[in-house]
Amino acid sequence: MEIDIATIGGYEEVGRQMTAVRAGEDIVVFDMGLNLSKVLIHDNVETERMHSLDLIDMGAIPDDRVMSDLDGEVQAIVPTHGHLDHIGAISKLAHRYDAPVVATPFTIELVQQQVESEEKFGVGNDLVKMDAGETMEIGEGLELEFVNVTHSIIDAINPVLHTPEGSIIYGLDKRMDHTPVIGDPIDMDRFREIGREGEGVLCYIEDCTNAGRKGRTPSEQHARNHVKDVLYSMEDYDGGIVATTFSSQIARVTSIVEFAKDIGRQPVLLGRSMEKYSGTAERLDFVDFPDDLGMFGHRQSVDRTFKRIMNEGKENFLPIVTGHQGEPRAMLTRMGRGETPYQLDEGDKVIFSARVIPEPTNEGQRYQSEQLLRMQGARIYDDVHVSGHMSQEGHYEMLNAIQPHHVIPAHNDMEHLARYIDLAESQGYRMGRDLHATRNGNVISLVE
Repeated sequence: MEIDIATIGGYEEVGRQMTAVRAGEDIVVFDMGLNLSKVLIHDNVETERMHSLDLIDMGAIPDDRVMSDLDGEVQAIVPTHGHLDHIGAISKLAHRYDAPVVATPFTIELVQQQVESEEKFGVGNDLVKMDAGETMEIGEGLELEFVNVTHSIIDAINPVLHTPEGSIIYGLDKRMDHTPVIGDPIDMDRFREIGREGEGVLCYIEDCTNAGRKGRTPSEQHARNHVKDVLYSMEDYDGGIVATTFSSQIARVTSIVEFAKDIGRQPVLLGRSMEKYSGTAERLDFVDFPDDLGMFGHRQSVDRTFKRIMNEGKENFLPIVTGHQGEPRAMLTRMGRGETPYQLDEGDKVIFSARVIPEPTNEGQRYQSEQLLRMQGARIYDDVHVSGHMSQEGHYEMLNAIQPHHVIPAHNDMEHLARYIDLAESQGYRMGRDLHATRNGNVISLVE
């Protein structure tokens, strides 16, 4: 059976992930993501009103025109998890393919919300839920399997396409977390089994975000303990405390909520994406927040909440807000510019339970946000966080577990891909033979 890999997006940057695998006459697409930094550099861009071709020209979504070079029919669109760099282009591109979107329940719910907000295209693709550990027949002689992984968002999986020529593992994004705060540990037993089954693993496509970082990425429990230590140290502080983290990092949000309560403060979630992700997680029973936890997304309701906090005393509340990357319209950025009723005073604490995404737009916006906050007297608690991506030891362990015949690094620029290439070559792989560095828009033929 002929096997081709089309590396469509995410092979030159962080964002707009999209990869297509052709096995015989059937094609499976993994991820359709957005490069948010390409959107944020423009003022007041509303992607839901834009045409896909305009977004492609901006570099915001994958240029999927290479799909015309693949001789087959798309049978499924499979996002790995609910981050925008993996699902953010589904509402712009999926309608071009007569195929269902297959994902875990939390991811499908986020895709559904995005499709409903789309104003340019009618997206009629079926949305099919499949849990980690389940399989589905795809096309002729193919099977799709979801293997549970741990990441900085709940309900993440690595999809595996089983073919007569061997398995193809799409390995974006994960960390080796054996003690997650929410959900099950990474299923390394199943990965090892897949490596030993049938023809083994034909190809492994791997996220190389932290390939240059020594050691292993700590568990989310480490971040939970760090959050606890920081907040408990502030128990006697009688001024304002504000926290920010990834809205999709539900485990981190639950930890901040819990420890805010422990130190006698009422947590409140503020910002559209904070309300969206936490509200969805609670509705689907992934988490059980306190009954009195407020979630407010719309500007007017957020400002009313800020007024209430100022009237009743900042020392009684702990706002958990959007804006950890310094996004111009996010809550924390507005607070830094003095555009909300919340008044920052000398000595107030701002906790960044998130690391800045290593990309120039984010780094510049985050720097500006922190400077604005400091100018108002705020004290910054930085990097109360653990990454959602594997470091070097996790990569070594995965290669040893699955023993892939071919490896394709992904999910970053050429500098980061080079670090993974060095790592893979130390394990016996060779560029041009079984280790493939590629760019967006290329097609790699594994079996001809």
